[in-house]
Amino acid sequence: MLPRPWALAALLFTVFSRCICAERLIQSSSLNPCMANSSLSATLFNVVFTPNNRTLTFNIVGVSDISGNVTAELDLYAYGKRLLQKTLDPCAEGDLKQLCPMNTGQINIESNLVLDQDVVNDIPGIAYAVPDLDARVRIYIKDSSSGVSRACVEADLFNGKTVYQHAVGWTTAVIVLLALIASAVASSLGHSNTAAHVASYTLSLFSYFQNQAYIGMTAVNLPPIVDSWTQNFQWSMGIIKLKAFQKIATWYQRSTGGTPSTIVSSLMETSVDVQKKMKRDIIDHLTKRADSETSTSTGTKITTIRGMERVGFRAGIEITNIFATAYIFFILFSIIVIACACIFKLIVEVLERTGRLQNNKLREFREKWRAVLKGIIIRISLITFPLLAVLCCWELTARDSAAEIIVAIVTLLATIAILGRACWRVIAKARRSTREHKTPGYLLFSNPVFLTQWGSLYLQFKTACYYFTVPLLIFVFIKALFIAFAQSSGTVQGFAIFILDLVLLVVLSIIRPYMDTKTNVVNIFVASINFISAILLLIFTEVFNQQGLVTGVCGLVFFFFNAVAALVLLIIVLWASFIAILSKTPDKRYQPVQDDRSSFMKSRDRLGGEELNDLGITARNEHPYGTSSRSSLEPSKPMLETDHSRHH
Repeated sequence: MLPRPWALAALLFTVFSRCICAERLIQSSSLNPCMANSSLSATLFNVVFTPNNRTLTFNIVGVSDISGNVTAELDLYAYGKRLLQKTLDPCAEGDLKQLCPMNTGQINIESNLVLDQDVVNDIPGIAYAVPDLDARVRIYIKDSSSGVSRACVEADLFNGKTVYQHAVGWTTAVIVLLALIASAVASSLGHSNTAAHVASYTLSLFSYFQNQAYIGMTAVNLPPIVDSWTQNFQWSMGIIKLKAFQKIATWYQRSTGGTPSTIVSSLMETSVDVQKKMKRDIIDHLTKRADSETSTSTGTKITTIRGMERVGFRAGIEITNIFATAYIFFILFSIIVIACACIFKLIVEVLERTGRLQNNKLREFREKWRAVLKGIIIRISLITFPLLAVLCCWELTARDSAAEIIVAIVTLLATIAILGRACWRVIAKARRSTREHKTPGYLLFSNPVFLTQWGSLYLQFKTACYYFTVPLLIFVFIKALFIAFAQSSGTVQGFAIFILDLVLLVVLSIIRPYMDTKTNVVNIFVASINFISAILLLIFTEVFNQQGLVTGVCGLVFFFFNAVAALVLLIIVLWASFIAILSKTPDKRYQPVQDDRSSFMKSRDRLGGEELNDLGITARNEHPYGTSSRSSLEPSKPMLETDHSRHH
């Protein structure tokens, strides 16, 4: 019995809706200056507000260049709107007597402050429930007599809830893996139409994940909830924190003349604000990577990390290890996939020699092993191309070490060469087929060896659009170039992604290149989601000078819209995978592709040269005994090339 789609939806909703904290609170553990030459900085800053008892608890250790009586103006902002304004006089507040007057040097404040019920009521209840709260408190320290601002500090607030959950990343990765396995199983059982559909849906889902990861890699100042959401999909770009990866990356960089950063390792050894101070001290050698830098009169430097660095930092990966980590993932993924194929080949060989191999498809797998292996390499290159394109190009600007730059260049050029040669083989074969048989599908689908080796480049498209992988690869590469080389300008990246996604959506809607209506609908749906995300990304660049509240609301819209879209895509892929594995006749659930591929894809063992010739005549709408571009007395030569001629 097949599971119902609503059951899958309930399971996925449970994963997406996890929160890490149930208690109502608002807290902050970082304090940053918000004016030039600020006379106050903090090395330790822990503030927690619990509405149940109206208590504001704070523990602050800082350095001050201010002396005399001061007042503090406190402003609370949420999603760009000021919700609370309060003036504090240390001389009038019993808990702040130690700041009356304020003296230069180190300050230590550890106290509790009970807020009035009216003040607590002014804070909307949604502030405690919305994950990745976009709120901050800003404090101006002013001279009591002159009213001149001596310092400005601000702290980002966190309510203990976030949409960045490791369970989401692992769950989506497992679903993609299971779907690919389901496609392979369906293909081995002879359900070629089902296998093609499941593979197409899975690649569409994976490309959506990679597009979300691309958005997170931009230098745009994303709302917290958008930043956290896109972080869930960085695994698709190889940004995965594993201790072994980090050790290998650091060792390799150090061995090849690079200087590893120690930001994350320092953060792990100290408290939050000490971490920030440590980060400021350590990061000086990385100023070439920084987008902005602020100095205070106390000598503290603050470096803002965004884009690619932000992604790595949030994943707990050293900034100088980002490229190496992704590259190790790429190598390990390739090795595992090829190793699994080799193990399966070994099992098939054992079954064949013991006389237990009954499945004809497995016999074809054994006979076409070289083509299968080459096809696997092509598929790996297609799946990992977005990863390699953006990270190899970015490494040219990051320059972690000379060896890593060389690795990036060689890997990118090799991948482009592999895919370029593969696309050229397909295009050349299709042109020859069109020239000789008036249909590109004849030679593309008639030889099982050629189909096995190069089919991943055109199988998901209708015959007339066999070439469509080429514009898709160009689209991905151009987007990767903007993300990698425009890290200094989020606005440029926002406009580029908007234009590229708009062009792709229009092209897909007009041409509809995929093999049938269902796959076209799914891919146009994905393109529409990406385009709407691009519109919101453009808003996040603040190029329209909108109010902060608009940006905050758009961040919430981005999350909820993409969460629903991801849920729909996951259900589609899971449902198709379950049908492929559990149904006895899964091909009946899909309409036959409206071209002649099903006839051309018959095995050579079941179809002779003359029969293929008849199919070619039918495809070009000629009478079997009528005139053609080729003599009917030479049926075998154009119909089916030898396996050896198609291998290369």
